[in-house]
Amino acid sequence: MSIFSGLEKIVRTHCPLSSFTWYGLGGPADYFVMPETVEQLTEVMRRCEENALPLRVLGHGSNLLVRDEGVPGVVLRLDQPRFAQVEYAGSRVTAGAGAALSRLVLDCVRKGLAGLEPLTGIPGSVGGAVKMNAGGNFGDIGASVERVQLMDTHGRVFERVKPDLSFDYRRVNLTAPVILSATLQLSEAEPDTILRTVKEIWIYKKNTQPLNMRNAGCVFKNPRQLSAGALIDRAGLKGAQVGGAKVSEKHGNFILAEAGCTSRDVLELIDTIRSRVRDSFGIELELELEIW
Repeated sequence: MSIFSGLEKIVRTHCPLSSFTWYGLGGPADYFVMPETVEQLTEVMRRCEENALPLRVLGHGSNLLVRDEGVPGVVLRLDQPRFAQVEYAGSRVTAGAGAALSRLVLDCVRKGLAGLEPLTGIPGSVGGAVKMNAGGNFGDIGASVERVQLMDTHGRVFERVKPDLSFDYRRVNLTAPVILSATLQLSEAEPDTILRTVKEIWIYKKNTQPLNMRNAGCVFKNPRQLSAGALIDRAGLKGAQVGGAKVSEKHGNFILAEAGCTSRDVLELIDTIRSRVRDSFGIELELELEIW
């Protein structure tokens, strides 16, 4: 703990990460850090750099698989109040990286702010959503983002604004390790009108995705003009199982973690799926799921 001497209050050693992911799988992190202030975060970044410690940032763990062996170095989680604040100024919203995306969507509905409805049913944090340009058939968060506050490896805070921000399918051109907040430009609308759209999207997702089972969302990115789930289905893999990991019968691009599942089971099933789709269609599926 000498590396983080004086910061013991916010640092846990050999911390299991399974309880911080939607899969509920995975081994420990050497250091698990939950800073309460920007000053503490700056100091953590400085010490990581000085000691050449690998650094990962954990959002709400909804798109993540941690290997059974765990991960070396530092896992940073910005879930304290300072990093989860949401401020409203007319139709502009500034949300901390640790804010819950699902709650933000509903709060914007109540306030008559439209633009985030496409994110209905997508779990996770605002920071993770920006990093992955979260979205789906109905749109993505990048369309609303006008400013992002970041921290670099030296602990320096800076901003990137449009038009320098470039959002693409499941990516954004940000290289700084830490997202602190995002400012979204929304539009005013009748709450009842926005709510109807939210309900329609929710019903669609409820009918097509295994929302009530242990999973981490879509495992693979959709190849250009194609559906990864449809390819997996056509390859005859719906219901395929390795140990406690199973391809959802409802949506082929979801891998469920059933009783006794390990991260190794999920990884082996991922390899099986990629191999079968490659052999059947000559298409190499690219992971959307993040693996540590």
